[in-house]
Amino acid sequence: MKRKIDNKLSLFYTYGYPYINKNPKNLPFVATIGIGGNLGDVKKRFKKVLNILKNSNKISIVATSPLLKNPPFGYKDQPDFYNAVILLKTSMKPKRLLNYLLKIEKRFKRVRTFKNAPRTLDLDIIFYNNSKVDEKDLKIPHPKWSERASVVIPLYLLGEMI
Repeated sequence: MKRKIDNKLSLFYTYGYPYINKNPKNLPFVATIGIGGNLGDVKKRFKKVLNILKNSNKISIVATSPLLKNPPFGYKDQPDFYNAVILLKTSMKPKRLLNYLLKIEKRFKRVRTFKNAPRTLDLDIIFYNNSKVDEKDLKIPHPKWSERASVVIPLYLLGEMI
């Protein structure tokens, strides 16, 4: 199902987006992950990513937002993006979770050519517990998350669901 927000933004309700797990595993940490992509069959890829996360013994999905189709920012000469957020519980600390997410990106042929380039899959840690991390390769909360409709709208919708 598709719901138009305005002439640039649309919501999609598809397999696993949105999703609420009424009985998540009792794991010690809570993280919010941003998921995005704009190359190939993104909706099908997001379904596969969700299944990978669901099958991990170190992750328990709590909820997901609907998908948001939105225009690119930064580099504009590329297809629109699909984005969502995933709320999960995990036994992994931030660095380990980041490495796990990067491996999933690689599995789906993510190539980093330049900043804001088109991509098959992007997985970002937006929040992790109430932690702040400021390292070269990991910043939590994710920088500029509050300025991006691709994060703010799915977060808002997720908050309405849970």
